[in-house]
Amino acid sequence: MATAGEIIRIAGPAVIAKGMTGARMYDIVRVGKERLIGEIIRLDGDTAFIQVYEDTSGLYVGEPVESTGLPLAVELGPGLLFGIYDGIQRPLQAVREQKGDFIERGAVAVALDREKQWPFTPSVKVGDEVAPGDIIGEVQEFGLVNRIMVPPDAARSRVKEIRGGEFTITEEIGHLEDGRALRLMHPWPVRFARPLARRLDPREPLVTGQRIIDVLFPVAVGGTAAIPGPFGAGKTVMQQTLSKWADADVIIYVGCGERGNEMTHVLDDFPKLEDPRTGRPLMERTIIIANTSNMPVAAREASVYTGITMAEYWRDQGYKVALMADSTSRWAEAMREISSRLEEMPAEEGYPPYLSSRLAAFYERAGRTVCKGKPERRGSITVVGAVSPPGGDLSEPVTQATLRIVGTFWSLDSGLANRRHFPAIHWLRSYSLYTPLFQQWYKENLPEDFEQLRNRASSLLQQESELQEIVQLVGPDALQDDQRLVIEAGKMLREDFLQQSSFSDDAFSPFGKSYGILKAIVAFYDEAVAALHRGMLMDDILNLPQIEQIARLKEVSKDKWDQHIEEFLTGLPAAFGAQPARASS
Repeated sequence: MATAGEIIRIAGPAVIAKGMTGARMYDIVRVGKERLIGEIIRLDGDTAFIQVYEDTSGLYVGEPVESTGLPLAVELGPGLLFGIYDGIQRPLQAVREQKGDFIERGAVAVALDREKQWPFTPSVKVGDEVAPGDIIGEVQEFGLVNRIMVPPDAARSRVKEIRGGEFTITEEIGHLEDGRALRLMHPWPVRFARPLARRLDPREPLVTGQRIIDVLFPVAVGGTAAIPGPFGAGKTVMQQTLSKWADADVIIYVGCGERGNEMTHVLDDFPKLEDPRTGRPLMERTIIIANTSNMPVAAREASVYTGITMAEYWRDQGYKVALMADSTSRWAEAMREISSRLEEMPAEEGYPPYLSSRLAAFYERAGRTVCKGKPERRGSITVVGAVSPPGGDLSEPVTQATLRIVGTFWSLDSGLANRRHFPAIHWLRSYSLYTPLFQQWYKENLPEDFEQLRNRASSLLQQESELQEIVQLVGPDALQDDQRLVIEAGKMLREDFLQQSSFSDDAFSPFGKSYGILKAIVAFYDEAVAALHRGMLMDDILNLPQIEQIARLKEVSKDKWDQHIEEFLTGLPAAFGAQPARASS
């Protein structure tokens, strides 16, 4: 039953109403005569504190507030893919057709198309016992099979009726014996995680095709990662690259409070991108939630929960989902704005005291899981959150709170970005806590010396950084030959291994290619060290054609790779042995 009250105070996006007896936490309310959409975030007796997801300009004290009695929920079913929504799952195309290029207050649009018919093939029959999460049939949606499930809030029962054919998402496709109607879609409240059977350990890396990530700082399938960095360092580009190349079945891109021009770039480019797996548009397995910085701040918070709930829906079908949140800093700023309007006690830098717990609650909805229901299936949600610290200050509260939660940290560096070194992930400030968990996977899928090579590369990069500080103080002439060799090896690792171009065939580097380039650089360094000890001149080593050949390894095509790298490694010792030795004095 609807509960009605009236506004007693307005503070930006926060509205306080009295007379809300019977209302519940997180109920959706209609505010004012224009029936703006809001959500109850605190209750004190019959007084409700509401965050409004639309502009509150023009509201006045005394206007009515009506509770719908329902929480903020999203519609889950066929038609989500290729969708572009705002933070509360209003499809932007439908809103544009109604209201024009600008979203007017009080705009209402159903999330999923009510007219389109979907071909449904049942997989259960009358008399079968089904439980929450069980698959009852399938609908083909672009290249994916949308597995229709018994809603998680249903009770165990038997199938009384089930039909195949073409249906809209609201038509009944069957009934259970307890009287519950079955449809292609079902709603789910965004603030409550969907149930699962059990969680699994993160034992497998998410292959992204980016060498610095896959080799040095991997993220697990079902893991969490943060990308902090200053303005212009490439956070959004990094997430777009992962959206295209990461080994995920479904991509959910949440633009949370980003500038309009960045979101426009995403909306303009994504529909044109080609899926490297199928050759079809990437949008056919992508959902975009567009919530720009000029939209009301309260909707930013909802957009993150909307995205993770959609991700859980696809995870429950047994798919690997990658969710990109860009950026969680804007989400935290929205919490700070609402908290200040409600006159809550601020913590560090004005953020609310519950900042860390809200971030943790969001990131813990990631994971690799055994899905609830039959047949048994395993799905995962990998969350990559961009963080935008003011001025690139990584000591600010949002970055520090995120660091305590995530398993992988990719620190973007503006200096690298300014030098056009992309991905601009700094190899000395980043880390991954998942690496020790992948040892079995590495043994089964990669050569035995992979981990040794990776550790050697990390050590060389560290040594090179220390030597560069000496070079800046006293110049390169002060270095010994073996130290000059470390600098050369570090340069090769930086420029020929870590650096990748998105505009070439090197945009995606499979593990075999990444391993080959790494082995070539380390093998060159080892041969060069041995040659120095035999008396070979440093200048002769630096003039070897193999240095340029290593630089060109990135350009070798996939079909010629195995033969090319084998020939290079086989001929490497001869290149050093053929050089003249240093004359004895």
